Amino acid sequence: MKHVIALDVGGTGMKAALIADWGHHPAVAGGGTLLHEARRATGRERGADAVVETILDFAAELLDLGRDRFGTAASAAGVAVPGIVDAERGTAVYAANLGWRDVPLRELLAARLGGIPVALGHDVRTGGLAEGRIGAGRGADRFLFVPLGTGIAGAIGIAGRIEAGAHGYAGEIGHIVVRPGGPACGCGQYGCLETLASASAVSRAWAAASGDPEADAADCAKAVESGDARAEEVWQAAIGALADGLVTAVTLLDPSTLIIGGGLAEAGETLFTPLRTAVGERVTFQRLPEIVPAALGDTAGCLGAGLLAWDLLATEVPA
Repeated sequence: MKHVIALDVGGTGMKAALIADWGHHPAVAGGGTLLHEARRATGRERGADAVVETILDFAAELLDLGRDRFGTAASAAGVAVPGIVDAERGTAVYAANLGWRDVPLRELLAARLGGIPVALGHDVRTGGLAEGRIGAGRGADRFLFVPLGTGIAGAIGIAGRIEAGAHGYAGEIGHIVVRPGGPACGCGQYGCLETLASASAVSRAWAAASGDPEADAADCAKAVESGDARAEEVWQAAIGALADGLVTAVTLLDPSTLIIGGGLAEAGETLFTPLRTAVGERVTFQRLPEIVPAALGDTAGCLGAGLLAWDLLATEVPA
């Protein structure tokens, strides 16, 4: 059975899958058939080299499993990693939470996996690829995927592909300055969107407002639902900043669909109802896009890595 290896590497854990016959079976949101799923810790406390070795070992185990269980080795592999990625060179350039710099991950994986083709992608853009093709953006020719988590990133979808930009930085909506002179951001600017509307930012604001240092964004959402005025103030401030950032993106990109994911999106309509209203109030000449929750959750990166692998096979030139 023809299949590929898919790996999604996070700061503390990895998700992996063997995926068969993408596009021919309906088992995964209209995509391929999941043959096997697994998770493993990255072991980042042991250092950057150990993380790389863990990734290579995990991929090799999947290669062996596929050969033993299905009678044939994987035909290709895709891997999604955080940080700065040079997909063309196959290099993981920098990832602060994994401690690595300039890791030739595609070359290392190909060597460990017997020379099969390997695709390397940025985790958010890879997740956006999956959401666009088989998730919430399925059928949308132009979309923007925005996960609201520890930070805020973005993936620009155009005709079934993700636009990386000339230097690999396209889609960094979290670093649009929406409140000049606002909170300091790790990027060096002040008032960036992610300092005001990420799940981390809402957690910080609600912990301060509630007086509970353990309170987080999910607690804030629950307090909003119960009618807490302090929580409503925190929530509306975040939604206002998010709407300003999204309208800037809409003005530049004119997407048909905005896909909102990440931890903050788990609040459901507590987030989406006021967000749609806020964006609608801010547009003037722009066409208002559909604003929808992401559909694939934390599997998006892994499924996207599988899509990258299948794309390699689709573009191979026959010998």
